Amino acid sequence: MAGHSAWKNMKHRKAAVDKKRGKMWSKASRAIIVAARLGGGDVRFNSSLRMAIDEAKSVNMPRETIEKAVKKGSGEIDGENFQAIRYEGYGAGGVAIIAECLTSNVNRTAPDIRMIFDKNGGNLGVLGSVSYNLHHAGVLVIERTRIEEDRLMEIVLEAGADDVSAEEEMWQITCAPAALAAIRDALEAAQMPAAEAQIMWIPSTTVEVEGEHSAQIVRLIDALEEHDDVQKVFSNAIFID
Repeated sequence: MAGHSAWKNMKHRKAAVDKKRGKMWSKASRAIIVAARLGGGDVRFNSSLRMAIDEAKSVNMPRETIEKAVKKGSGEIDGENFQAIRYEGYGAGGVAIIAECLTSNVNRTAPDIRMIFDKNGGNLGVLGSVSYNLHHAGVLVIERTRIEEDRLMEIVLEAGADDVSAEEEMWQITCAPAALAAIRDALEAAQMPAAEAQIMWIPSTTVEVEGEHSAQIVRLIDALEEHDDVQKVFSNAIFID
């Protein structure tokens, strides 16, 4: 994982959630709608929907709002048709940036994302121009004080995990995206639920940034996350204090 801490990215995102709760509810609702539309409205048979609902709950989205989003996705009530699209580009210092979006109008979203890159010292590339240097992976984190490493390894490796590493006060578990639901269920069965569980883009190589380059990358990521159509942003930046 080239020393990359997915937990640090998760903490950054959680801090942003506290400041932008209303916007995050809108983003969470879109994720639920798309997941329900693709896999049905029953979480027992739709792990993507379960994950989307878990993320909605993590930002304190009301139960009634969650249920309404599920009904929109499953077709019980009318709702917008959102399309998943990924934008890739580079920020200052050659940092790779991926923005995952859910949009009802690609013709609106694409120029907006390009403008954000241009205004913040970056360059929007074509699909695949960045993702070749990252890989899709499931990532779960659990507090280190809750479980010993040997016991954790026993639970998650049997369920399909690839690796367990220590990241600050957390254990970080990585796996193939398809194995994430099984590992999450195994931890819950052991009464050790993960604090976070999501699918992320993990870089194969990282870029250290500091000073002005660091400030530019932060502004670019913040501007992307502010956009209504952007769900999540990933990068291979390592920020040097």
